[in-house]
Amino acid sequence: MTTFLKTLLLNSRKSSALWPPYFNLSTRSFCAKPLRSEESNIHQNDLASVTPQNEELDKLYKTIEFECRSNDRAVLRSYTQFATMAANELGIQIGKCWSPRKAHHERYTLLRSIHVHKRCRVQYEVRTWFRFIHFHKLTGSTAETFLEYVQRNLPEGVALKVTKVLLENIPESVSSHMTSEIA
Repeated sequence: MTTFLKTLLLNSRKSSALWPPYFNLSTRSFCAKPLRSEESNIHQNDLASVTPQNEELDKLYKTIEFECRSNDRAVLRSYTQFATMAANELGIQIGKCWSPRKAHHERYTLLRSIHVHKRCRVQYEVRTWFRFIHFHKLTGSTAETFLEYVQRNLPEGVALKVTKVLLENIPESVSSHMTSEIA
């Protein structure tokens, strides 16, 4: 790959007359060509027609709660540490991060020998550990980006349940009723 880049740079130095005048050769970065007044008016009109007049506001989430489950306590602890570190890097406010002290136990009792020895039984047990993390005051775009990143890095054996609490405006029917009662 580096030899390809070297040959590209050498060839670009040799054929510098072929580059357009608005391309800066010393830094190899694109410099925008200044627009004439006619072109700029046309360009601004095109942008006005493309952008909607009433832009939709971004959603606001009061809290987002993660419920993580796993059969391995160490993997679960490592994943919650990863999620909180990612939230810190994005500037997301972290609330409570807690887990119950005991795991949820499910026990299954099976017969060891189906036909002859009915008193000989075997017990199997599945332990499920839980961790809960609360994130506060997120915008919709930040929440989508964060959730996608965290879910893509979900390790094997960990289940994630996400609960979002969305902030919304009071409906007009309720707000008009409230103002009529006050007056």
